[in-house]
Amino acid sequence: MAEIARRTTENNNRVMFLIHRREVLNQAVKTFKNQAVNLNLLTAGMVQTLTRRVDKLPVPDVILVDEAHHALAKSYQNILNKFPKAIVLLFTATPRRTGRQQLDQIADDIIVGQSIHDLTEKGFLAPFRYFQPPGDFDEKALKRGSTGDYTAESMQEAMSTKIFGHIVKQYKRIADGKQAVVYTYSVDSAIKIATEFNSAGISAIEVDGTTSKEKRDRAVCKFRDQQLKILVNVNLFTEGVDLPNVDCVIMARPTASLALYLQFSMRCLNPRPGKTAIIIDHANNFKKFGYPDDDRDWKLAIKSGKQKSKTLLKDPGISIVTCDYCFAVVRAADVKDGKCPICGKPIKIHEAKPVSDVDLVEATKARKEHIKKIIQDQVMTNVVDKSVSELKSMSELVAYGKLHGYKPGWAYFMAKKKGIFK
Repeated sequence: MAEIARRTTENNNRVMFLIHRREVLNQAVKTFKNQAVNLNLLTAGMVQTLTRRVDKLPVPDVILVDEAHHALAKSYQNILNKFPKAIVLLFTATPRRTGRQQLDQIADDIIVGQSIHDLTEKGFLAPFRYFQPPGDFDEKALKRGSTGDYTAESMQEAMSTKIFGHIVKQYKRIADGKQAVVYTYSVDSAIKIATEFNSAGISAIEVDGTTSKEKRDRAVCKFRDQQLKILVNVNLFTEGVDLPNVDCVIMARPTASLALYLQFSMRCLNPRPGKTAIIIDHANNFKKFGYPDDDRDWKLAIKSGKQKSKTLLKDPGISIVTCDYCFAVVRAADVKDGKCPICGKPIKIHEAKPVSDVDLVEATKARKEHIKKIIQDQVMTNVVDKSVSELKSMSELVAYGKLHGYKPGWAYFMAKKKGIFK
């Protein structure tokens, strides 16, 4: 972006840079200076400020919009519509917006950069391990609000009150000692989580939209100086804040936004020699969105209309399983010899509990369906490493077919061929 600005001003043309966060603006202006951009030909400011004096702004030849998934907002449109002859370049790492209106409303085309997977392979991003602790979450309770994301009230209902202590327990087990950012859904939950960490002897501070700038800056500085282990926040540290030493992200809230999910999960991917980042997802977000580094069809993502995030995956049929021992979330294809690639324990093998520890529950229709799904998942896991010749039952053939994306009739054909039924 800075190089585009430099070349533009070098040819005596004007550049305008738009962003909505002060932190990003300050970083950008510093970069522009270092890259020898002619500041006399640069208008850089927050959209909230520039939109109020749009009639007095010098006419730009090129407009650079950072975090451009926000560019459909009225404040941005007020500026962009004022300069219809300007070349507009939109930059974002998360081009998918919540809702039906997408960037095709203002963009003619999308130039897709290198994938997260490729950037990781080249060392620009850290590799990661993904964990999904079980329980404490009721997805059915979630309701969407006017923003397109889930309401704070429904998230409060969905997340069990047990989650606060559970978060600390899982952090100590999975990522003990690592600096972590926790994303949660309300001020009250953030305070409770920070309190639980401090009670366990792990230094934590809670910050949210009501926190004064001075207190927020002090918390960030302490975190950067490694004087603070845990930074608990409500919708603050998603864009524009430089936190280079985050080694762990804890998602204590669900989201319906792919952009927000990627901002959450990728916060810990700043590289460092020997680093493996830890992502702990307490809200089943990966089931909706896949892994952060999954390949996505971004050209499809910018098209307006109703789309599920999972349909954007280049390979939406990827099967994912959770290890019952270490809670790592792994691709089924990575399971070798029936063992978790993270901890080496068998996948989907449960130790029997004493009868005295188990309360009997009514076998309702809903519970029967739940049990049926568990059994189906078990069968799918069992056939991951098998060849077709090793499949012995119709259920295994069906599971194998689903795992490999075969048409439903494939299992029937193979069952006939194998003589499983005449």
